[in-house]
Amino acid sequence: MNALRRWFYIQIAAWCKLFKQNETAIDYYQRALAQRPGDALVMGYIGFGYAQLGRKRDALAWFDRAVASKPDWAEGHFDRGFLLQELNDPAGALAAFDEALRHNPKHDRALYGKALTLIGMDRRAEAVAPLEKNTRLQPMSPFGWYQLARVRFDLGEPAKTQEIIDHLARFEPKVAAQLARETGLRAPELP
Repeated sequence: MNALRRWFYIQIAAWCKLFKQNETAIDYYQRALAQRPGDALVMGYIGFGYAQLGRKRDALAWFDRAVASKPDWAEGHFDRGFLLQELNDPAGALAAFDEALRHNPKHDRALYGKALTLIGMDRRAEAVAPLEKNTRLQPMSPFGWYQLARVRFDLGEPAKTQEIIDHLARFEPKVAAQLARETGLRAPELP
Protein backbone atom coordinates (compact mmCIF):
# COMPACT_ATOMS: atom_id res chain seq x y z
CA MET A 1 0.00 0.00 0.00
CA ASN A 2 2.85 2.44 0.79
CA ALA A 3 4.36 1.93 -2.68
CA LEU A 4 1.04 2.75 -4.37
CA ARG A 5 0.52 5.79 -2.15
CA ARG A 6 4.08 6.97 -2.89
CA TRP A 7 3.51 6.54 -6.64
CA PHE A 8 0.26 8.49 -6.39
CA TYR A 9 1.91 11.37 -4.50
CA ILE A 10 4.72 11.57 -7.05
CA GLN A 11 2.22 11.65 -9.93
CA ILE A 12 0.20 14.43 -8.30
CA ALA A 13 3.41 16.37 -7.59
CA ALA A 14 4.50 16.02 -11.23
CA TRP A 15 1.18 17.43 -12.42
CA CYS A 16 1.48 20.29 -9.94
CA LYS A 17 4.94 21.11 -11.31
CA LEU A 18 3.55 21.07 -14.83
CA PHE A 19 1.03 23.74 -13.81
CA LYS A 20 3.68 25.71 -11.88
CA GLN A 21 2.13 24.91 -8.52
CA ASN A 22 5.51 24.39 -6.87
CA GLU A 23 4.39 24.72 -3.24
CA THR A 24 1.73 22.04 -3.73
CA ALA A 25 4.24 19.87 -5.60
CA ILE A 26 6.66 20.17 -2.68
CA ASP A 27 3.89 19.11 -0.29
CA TYR A 28 3.16 15.97 -2.33
CA TYR A 29 6.84 15.15 -2.74
CA GLN A 30 7.22 15.41 1.03
CA ARG A 31 4.31 12.98 1.41
CA ALA A 32 6.06 10.59 -0.99
CA LEU A 33 9.29 11.00 0.96
CA ALA A 34 7.47 10.01 4.15
CA GLN A 35 6.71 6.68 2.44
CA ARG A 36 10.42 6.11 1.68
CA PRO A 37 12.47 8.53 3.82
CA GLY A 38 15.88 7.96 2.21
CA ASP A 39 14.80 8.57 -1.39
CA ALA A 40 17.47 10.94 -2.77
CA LEU A 41 15.60 11.50 -6.03
CA VAL A 42 12.49 12.74 -4.23
CA MET A 43 14.68 14.95 -2.03
CA GLY A 44 16.09 16.36 -5.27
CA TYR A 45 12.58 17.02 -6.57
CA ILE A 46 11.84 18.95 -3.38
CA GLY A 47 15.08 20.88 -3.87
CA PHE A 48 14.06 21.76 -7.44
CA GLY A 49 10.70 22.95 -6.15
CA TYR A 50 12.36 25.31 -3.71
CA ALA A 51 14.76 26.51 -6.40
CA GLN A 52 11.79 27.28 -8.65
CA LEU A 53 10.34 29.35 -5.82
CA GLY A 54 13.61 31.29 -5.57
CA ARG A 55 14.39 29.77 -2.18
CA LYS A 56 17.93 28.74 -3.05
CA ARG A 57 19.13 28.08 0.51
CA ASP A 58 16.18 25.75 1.13
CA ALA A 59 16.88 24.06 -2.20
CA LEU A 60 20.53 23.61 -1.28
CA ALA A 61 19.56 22.09 2.08
CA TRP A 62 17.47 19.48 0.26
CA PHE A 63 20.26 18.67 -2.16
CA ASP A 64 22.63 18.38 0.80
CA ARG A 65 20.25 15.82 2.28
CA ALA A 66 19.96 14.03 -1.06
CA VAL A 67 23.72 13.57 -1.54
CA ALA A 68 24.08 12.58 2.10
CA SER A 69 21.53 9.86 1.41
CA LYS A 70 23.12 8.87 -1.91
CA PRO A 71 26.76 10.08 -1.95
CA ASP A 72 27.51 8.74 -5.43
CA TRP A 73 24.64 10.67 -7.09
CA ALA A 74 26.53 12.81 -9.61
CA GLU A 75 23.44 14.77 -10.63
CA GLY A 76 22.77 15.79 -7.02
CA HIS A 77 26.32 17.07 -6.65
CA PHE A 78 25.95 18.97 -9.93
CA ASP A 79 22.73 20.58 -8.69
CA ARG A 80 24.48 21.56 -5.46
CA GLY A 81 27.25 23.16 -7.55
CA PHE A 82 24.76 25.12 -9.60
CA LEU A 83 23.03 26.41 -6.46
CA LEU A 84 26.34 27.28 -4.82
CA GLN A 85 27.26 29.29 -7.93
CA GLU A 86 23.95 31.11 -7.61
CA LEU A 87 24.68 31.77 -3.93
CA ASN A 88 28.09 33.25 -4.82
CA ASP A 89 30.13 30.46 -3.21
CA PRO A 90 32.65 29.64 -5.96
CA ALA A 91 34.83 27.43 -3.76
CA GLY A 92 31.80 25.39 -2.71
CA ALA A 93 30.55 25.21 -6.29
CA LEU A 94 33.94 24.03 -7.53
CA ALA A 95 34.04 21.30 -4.86
CA ALA A 96 30.51 20.17 -5.79
CA PHE A 97 31.29 20.04 -9.52
CA ASP A 98 34.47 18.08 -8.78
CA GLU A 99 32.44 15.64 -6.69
CA ALA A 100 29.93 15.23 -9.53
CA LEU A 101 32.82 14.56 -11.92
CA ARG A 102 34.36 12.06 -9.52
CA HIS A 103 31.18 10.00 -9.80
CA ASN A 104 30.59 10.68 -13.51
CA PRO A 105 33.67 11.95 -15.38
CA LYS A 106 31.51 12.47 -18.50
CA HIS A 107 29.01 14.80 -16.84
CA ASP A 108 29.17 17.51 -19.50
CA ARG A 109 27.17 20.09 -17.52
CA ALA A 110 29.42 19.63 -14.46
CA LEU A 111 32.45 20.19 -16.70
CA TYR A 112 30.86 23.36 -18.05
CA GLY A 113 29.86 24.52 -14.56
CA LYS A 114 33.35 23.86 -13.27
CA ALA A 115 34.84 25.86 -16.15
CA LEU A 116 32.50 28.81 -15.58
CA THR A 117 33.36 28.76 -11.89
CA LEU A 118 37.08 28.76 -12.66
CA ILE A 119 36.61 31.63 -15.11
CA GLY A 120 34.69 33.55 -12.47
CA MET A 121 37.57 32.95 -10.04
CA ASP A 122 39.98 34.34 -12.66
CA ARG A 123 41.59 30.92 -13.08
CA ARG A 124 41.18 30.79 -16.86
CA ALA A 125 44.11 28.49 -17.60
CA GLU A 126 42.53 25.84 -15.37
CA ALA A 127 39.23 26.21 -17.24
CA VAL A 128 40.74 24.99 -20.54
CA ALA A 129 40.79 21.26 -19.67
CA PRO A 130 37.14 21.01 -18.54
CA LEU A 131 36.00 23.10 -21.52
CA GLU A 132 37.93 20.90 -23.95
CA LYS A 133 36.38 17.79 -22.43
CA ASN A 134 32.95 19.45 -22.51
CA THR A 135 33.30 20.21 -26.22
CA ARG A 136 34.33 16.60 -26.92
CA LEU A 137 31.21 15.38 -25.10
CA GLN A 138 28.94 18.06 -26.64
CA PRO A 139 30.56 18.82 -30.01
CA MET A 140 27.52 20.58 -31.47
CA SER A 141 26.76 22.79 -28.48
CA PRO A 142 28.03 26.33 -29.00
CA PHE A 143 28.20 27.17 -25.28
CA GLY A 144 31.37 25.24 -24.44
CA TRP A 145 33.01 26.33 -27.69
CA TYR A 146 32.18 29.96 -27.03
CA GLN A 147 33.67 29.86 -23.52
CA LEU A 148 36.74 27.97 -24.75
CA ALA A 149 37.33 30.59 -27.43
CA ARG A 150 36.99 33.42 -24.91
CA VAL A 151 39.42 31.71 -22.51
CA ARG A 152 41.92 31.00 -25.28
CA PHE A 153 41.72 34.63 -26.37
CA ASP A 154 42.11 35.92 -22.80
CA LEU A 155 45.15 33.67 -22.40
CA GLY A 156 46.77 35.32 -25.43
CA GLU A 157 46.20 32.43 -27.86
CA PRO A 158 44.65 34.10 -30.94
CA ALA A 159 45.54 31.24 -33.31
CA LYS A 160 43.64 28.70 -31.16
CA THR A 161 40.79 31.18 -30.81
CA GLN A 162 40.63 31.54 -34.60
CA GLU A 163 40.50 27.74 -35.00
CA ILE A 164 37.46 27.65 -32.72
CA ILE A 165 35.78 30.52 -34.59
CA ASP A 166 36.38 28.70 -37.90
CA HIS A 167 35.04 25.46 -36.41
CA LEU A 168 31.93 27.17 -35.05
CA ALA A 169 31.26 28.80 -38.42
CA ARG A 170 30.43 25.34 -39.80
CA PHE A 171 27.43 24.80 -37.52
CA GLU A 172 26.83 28.00 -35.50
CA PRO A 173 27.79 30.87 -37.81
CA LYS A 174 26.10 33.54 -35.66
CA VAL A 175 28.11 32.51 -32.60
CA ALA A 176 31.27 32.45 -34.70
CA ALA A 177 30.51 35.93 -36.02
CA GLN A 178 29.87 37.20 -32.49
CA LEU A 179 33.21 35.82 -31.31
CA ALA A 180 34.96 37.43 -34.28
CA ARG A 181 33.41 40.79 -33.35
CA GLU A 182 34.36 40.40 -29.68
CA THR A 183 37.94 39.37 -30.38
CA GLY A 184 38.68 41.37 -33.52
CA LEU A 185 39.74 38.18 -35.28
CA ARG A 186 38.78 37.18 -38.80
CA ALA A 187 35.06 36.75 -39.26
CA PRO A 188 34.02 33.48 -40.85
CA GLU A 189 32.68 33.46 -44.38
CA LEU A 190 28.94 32.93 -44.12
CA PRO A 191 27.08 31.21 -46.96
